[in-house]
Amino acid sequence: MTYREASEYLLGTINETASRHNPHRLDRMAALLRHLGDPHLRYPTIHVGGTSGKGSTATMLATTLTASGKRTGLHTKPHLSSMTERARIDGRAVSEEQFAELLDSMHFAIEATTHEHDRPSYYETLLALAFLAFAREAVDVAVIEVGIGGTLDGTNLIRPEVSIITNIGLDHTEILGDTLEAIASDKAGIAKPGVPLVSDAREPGRGVIVAACERIGAPFFGVAAAASVAPRASEPYGQSFAVTTERGVYELSLPVLGKFQQRNAATAIVALERLGEELRPSIERVVAGFGDLVIAGRMEFYPGFPSVVFDVAHNPDKAANLAEALAETFPGRRFSFVVAIGETKDTTGVLQPFFGLPASFVFTAFEARGRNSARPIRLVNIAEAAGLSARAIADPIEALAIARRNADAESVVVVTGSTFIVGILRDWWLANVGERSRN
Repeated sequence: MTYREASEYLLGTINETASRHNPHRLDRMAALLRHLGDPHLRYPTIHVGGTSGKGSTATMLATTLTASGKRTGLHTKPHLSSMTERARIDGRAVSEEQFAELLDSMHFAIEATTHEHDRPSYYETLLALAFLAFAREAVDVAVIEVGIGGTLDGTNLIRPEVSIITNIGLDHTEILGDTLEAIASDKAGIAKPGVPLVSDAREPGRGVIVAACERIGAPFFGVAAAASVAPRASEPYGQSFAVTTERGVYELSLPVLGKFQQRNAATAIVALERLGEELRPSIERVVAGFGDLVIAGRMEFYPGFPSVVFDVAHNPDKAANLAEALAETFPGRRFSFVVAIGETKDTTGVLQPFFGLPASFVFTAFEARGRNSARPIRLVNIAEAAGLSARAIADPIEALAIARRNADAESVVVVTGSTFIVGILRDWWLANVGERSRN
């Protein structure tokens, strides 16, 4: 099997689903893993859930564990450019050849599972592939990001050393419920007896999580009580701050933007401190790991004339964080937005935080099998209802070109919304402008 054949097979499974309201939904994932020899149980894991920040927090954990000398697997979703990103080891995605070989070797397990429960879905197959890759590469530990929710997510079959719920916000309401309490209840389903659970969630979600932990006997650690964050003088395109816990003071310098990442860093540190002695990195290793942090598509900045920021902000919570970070990082500057949003997302909720910034907007679309983009004119109508002018340009590369032309040398072009639009335009940027814009 070639990588192209593997990709085509997986794309053909996108519509293979099981109801997220079905209490037996995990049976198919459990069967697939059982036929593969339960690879997810062969190494220690850290489970990371939440509405926003879980991908960044998972990356922080994995980077730090790698810096401490541990062979570390990382599974996050969605990917920006390639399916191979779903299985990373020590910061590197598996090769296309490895990916194809892994999927080919899973054929017998997929067939057996299909006979019992119907064909595994796109998400289930990619997750199982990541688990299998980590087992074959004999990782010391793997960091696993929850897909959606928690209770019935395929990742909830792992037996982690520590669980994390970063925060609670409104997203995937058609699946998880339309209140913060309902969403918190679903996400709290990753709590397990005797396994520490770390969370930076605020009320009302926090109370739901604490109650769930008490019911099943999972020790709860609130980030706000366990760690304090103090800013330090920073470089122009990074940030420095101290995280203080009972263990000591972590003087961190992050080469990433966005003040919200400070809370994610504190969450990661509190979780690392809950690990057993064999896995727990020293303060010095944590500091070194954070210094090497790279988070693609999260306030990812390329200086230039104009400068460009790529950030996935596909729900209102992420959009509010991005808007706040842009205002803090680039005070007094104008923004030229390029935005595309998935059809099922809360489009008004995503756009609203950006409307308070000095900005112009170009709305565009993306093409992805199994995923639909909101029509650009619909986004224009939302902006115009808020008293703003905007343009609809269907072709994303043309939309980026127009946004850059509309921006002066001091402006910042912001590519945001769906993971798909960020991935498409980030790939184009790296191929056509690339790292030379950093010089």
